[in-house]
Amino acid sequence: MSTGRRAALIGVFTTFTLFTTLAGQFWRNLLGWWGFGIVAAVVVVGTVALLVTVRPRWSWRRIPKSTMAFLLIAALSISWSFYPGASALGVATTLVTTAVAVALTLCLPWSRFVRALGGAIKWILSLSLVFELVIAIFVRAPVLPFFPDFEPDGEKLPMAFYWSRGLLFESGPIEGIVASRNLLGMIALLGLIVFGSMLAARSVRRAQGIGWLVIAGLVLVLTRSATVILVAVIVPVALAFAIWARRIGPDRRRGLYWAAAGALVASVTLLVVFWGRLIELFGKSEDLTGRFDIWNAVIGLATERPWFGWGWVSYWAPWVEPFDDLAVRKGVTYLQAHNAWLDVWMQLGIIGLVAFASIVIGALWRSWFLAVDRPVDASGHPLPYSAAALVPLLLLVALIGQSLAESRILIEGGWLLLIAIAWYTKQRQWDSEPLPAEPTPVPVSRMPPPEAAR
Repeated sequence: MSTGRRAALIGVFTTFTLFTTLAGQFWRNLLGWWGFGIVAAVVVVGTVALLVTVRPRWSWRRIPKSTMAFLLIAALSISWSFYPGASALGVATTLVTTAVAVALTLCLPWSRFVRALGGAIKWILSLSLVFELVIAIFVRAPVLPFFPDFEPDGEKLPMAFYWSRGLLFESGPIEGIVASRNLLGMIALLGLIVFGSMLAARSVRRAQGIGWLVIAGLVLVLTRSATVILVAVIVPVALAFAIWARRIGPDRRRGLYWAAAGALVASVTLLVVFWGRLIELFGKSEDLTGRFDIWNAVIGLATERPWFGWGWVSYWAPWVEPFDDLAVRKGVTYLQAHNAWLDVWMQLGIIGLVAFASIVIGALWRSWFLAVDRPVDASGHPLPYSAAALVPLLLLVALIGQSLAESRILIEGGWLLLIAIAWYTKQRQWDSEPLPAEPTPVPVSRMPPPEAAR
């Protein structure tokens, strides 16, 4: 196989893998759990083939040790777990997702990973809009999954059971192919970050980049996800501080850090003062759609086993105690704590929480300095700042913001992105300007004839 064909095949596989981890619920709704298992098996086999083909080199010194510590604690938790069978399954899925993330970081440079992530997000956003459009025009009613894991003949099913409620022409909220407005809104936000960076780096044509930014923004608005909209406010603030840090240089950043701390305190204060008006604006209940009850239940369990937790299970298993009736609201059994930090504390205790925090804080620390420190070449000469260097920081800020109201950072696409950012920043696998290293595509009509090229 030629080098070009192999690179193209790797790009397609990476895009498919990221699509699957970000939109796993699409496969489960479309094909059922058995079908999803087949798709997941394809990803695993493809990952093994990728490692065999590329045979990447790696150094133990450049491996984030916090990842290994967290995985070790999760695996050991099977021995003290209240639900050892479910823990074994949860540990297995976490290990597989981690292995896929690590394989991608070892085999692909950062620029190709970002490009594949952008491709996966494009597919999710475009398919979601087409899906919602078809339902709004032809079905004109809520749509259930093709393979529901509940009894679909009930007299009155909770709206959360539906794949889509068909509200596109009513300005949303829309759920898209992922069957969740919060998840779809988060994917749209990630798209804004990726598409914006590629446009700034001029690695895509201007019209194409602007078009995808508009689509991502439209989807974000149509989801009407309060949690994601609040996270979307944090991301540009982080961007502003990073650009500020670049301009003033490393010797004058102490004032910036004090300003950041002051902004954080002011934001929390304003959030507390205007809490009532804020939830009224977003149409939320006083308890954030039952989150306070879920948090209280999770905290109650965590305090019973504060140090080592109840055992790692990742996404809650609804067939075992205590998850079968831990968080039930309006007929819906919720399978996450809606806060990743509380989820980890309950499952792995304080020791697991410290390990998880080490992954996040370490990745955030490295992402920040990667974003704000001026790059240099092999001889030490300074180079222009890169738009691509901001992407890990902004993606991670979005994931951390989401982790306060959702536990998605612990599973599927959230976990894969967290591990990928942690490993990429540790290995520093990028050039001074990785995205523009791939030139802006030139339309075929404007390409010179072969004679001129020669």
